[in-house]
Amino acid sequence: MKKNTFRADTNYLKIYREQIKNNMDNQLIKQPILEIRNLKTWFPIKRGIMARTAGYVKAVDGISMHLYKGETLGLVGESGCGKTTLGRTLLRLEKPQKGKILFAGKNLLDLKGKKLQEMRKRIQIIFQDPLTSLNPRMNVLDIVTEGLVEYKIIEGNKEDHAKRLMKEVGLDENSIYRYPHEFSGGQRQRISIARSMSLKPDLLICDEPVSALDVSVQAQIINLLLDLRDSYNLSYIFISHDISIVSNIANRIAVMYLGKIVEQGPASDVINDPMHPYTKALINAVPTPGIYKKKKIVLKGETPSPSSPPPGCHFHTRCPEVMDICRKTAPQESKSGMRQVWCHLYKN
Repeated sequence: MKKNTFRADTNYLKIYREQIKNNMDNQLIKQPILEIRNLKTWFPIKRGIMARTAGYVKAVDGISMHLYKGETLGLVGESGCGKTTLGRTLLRLEKPQKGKILFAGKNLLDLKGKKLQEMRKRIQIIFQDPLTSLNPRMNVLDIVTEGLVEYKIIEGNKEDHAKRLMKEVGLDENSIYRYPHEFSGGQRQRISIARSMSLKPDLLICDEPVSALDVSVQAQIINLLLDLRDSYNLSYIFISHDISIVSNIANRIAVMYLGKIVEQGPASDVINDPMHPYTKALINAVPTPGIYKKKKIVLKGETPSPSSPPPGCHFHTRCPEVMDICRKTAPQESKSGMRQVWCHLYKN
């Protein structure tokens, strides 16, 4: 595997995006490795002495999407929009009320026991905060080989596997006997990535993997994920609230608001020509050095509670382009090529 280096130039990103466009047509004729159909994950609200259900927090409210082998899907939105809940639901860490999760042709919601455990080996997650996701009482040797021992697939010397994994993520192979608190934040996240890669998964769910890191370290972790994706043909669901970071790694972008997808499509199209007013606001909020933005999009009010979302379009209470129909009727999908948007401003 080639050595991970910091890439600050934009030429690399341009070449990468051209490769994405060239691969899009080939992806259309393939079967998705992951397909989500009308997925709903609601959390009950208990009240009273009898703890009766008085309502639901609709964290994920009817989401449908797909992911191809070797593709990166960026999932963006404000905090509290349901991104992390969606990722946890895909791993069966949360129980959905409705929908299907088809992975490699099998519905994950129908799997139990050993079959579910075997499928989980192919889907791994990288958590947001490596300090809390790594066991402080375990050294790196035990952390990165824990999955291999659990699934009884370790061959040869455990130390050799740990050193190989550390080398793949750009860390000193002789540091396997150290503990998480002895590393920096970026190094701990590399250890988390090594742990996820130990089982050679097909899908990695990256839950805000760089949000707690410095900007320069963020770039290094993104470069590492790109190298691993190219080397092992991995599929990513990259969750982040920062659309500028997602644009540097994603093939496609899905924008999420209050439990629903409001827009999705190829990353370059969504970034350069956003359609939904919420997507426009997210992109407008990204600071651009040396460029003064004459028109600033300011969203009024606060994000409504997912326990009582507004009728019609959930975004209408903050939308600068709201119409009367938005307050009454939920928007239907409008599709053009690989672009999808749920907004009354557009019609098929």
